Amino acid sequence: MSPAPAMASNARSASSDQSDKRSHQRYPITLDLDYKVMHRGQVERLGSGRTVNISSGGVLIDVGESMRPGRHIELVLNWPFLLEGVCPLKLIVRGRVVRADGRAVAVKAKHHEFRTAGVRVESDRLSVAARSLAE
Repeated sequence: MSPAPAMASNARSASSDQSDKRSHQRYPITLDLDYKVMHRGQVERLGSGRTVNISSGGVLIDVGESMRPGRHIELVLNWPFLLEGVCPLKLIVRGRVVRADGRAVAVKAKHHEFRTAGVRVESDRLSVAARSLAE
């Protein structure tokens, strides 16, 4: 069997990859977030902002100010879906600032995890509970 067909398909994929050299697909998702910038083990800055886009390799955020590349950063994103329909989630992303262009800051993710953020009580359940306490 000749290696030519395999080489041809590799050439096609290599040429299509040159138009977009990103290693991870980016998704335009806007979520509120809080952040903590660390330097030499100390909290250097706290703030809040919004995501511009997210990929499995990182997050582009808008925090209203520039940051120094190389700084370690922790992002806490308010995830838009509830765990089992009742429990809010936070996505924690730890990484490093790799680029800052004005308000946009690119963060390369090194670690991420979901955490629960307490149980959300539905207004109907709350009113039923309040009525039963009043009786």
